[in-house]
Amino acid sequence: MYVDYYKSLIGLIKIVCDDEYVLECEFVDEIDEKACESSLSAEVKKQLKEYFMGKRLAFDLPLKLKGTSFQLKVWNALLQIPYGQTCTYKDIAQKVDHPKAVRAVGMANNKNKLMILIPCHRVIGSNNKMVGYAGGIFKKQVLLDHEKSVLESL
Repeated sequence: MYVDYYKSLIGLIKIVCDDEYVLECEFVDEIDEKACESSLSAEVKKQLKEYFMGKRLAFDLPLKLKGTSFQLKVWNALLQIPYGQTCTYKDIAQKVDHPKAVRAVGMANNKNKLMILIPCHRVIGSNNKMVGYAGGIFKKQVLLDHEKSVLESL
């Protein structure tokens, strides 16, 4: 297991990989264990850098998703949200064939250990307000503004 870190403009991102897969990519407040770079964590950092520079619209990384069958459905639905666009928790609930499970979708988003790579920041409240993001609402808004800005410059 490898633990590495990427310093983005909006915060420190902890990257956890094994020899084959990215297991975690989450905002953290501080470095809590010694960094150990692998070829895969180096690739994650490279792709995150490209994303934040506006040069990457999609990630091409081997992700290992660990969760319930419902969480996996939600996370796979999140991967279908186009760069720079948003949808609501209700939209995702309907997409995974559980139209009344809006809160459960929110909880699945909260359990997403692959932030940015699985774009849970693109899910907003039904009133188009910024609600719920484990990295913080400010970071969610910055990520959405960044993606919108990149699309406008293309």
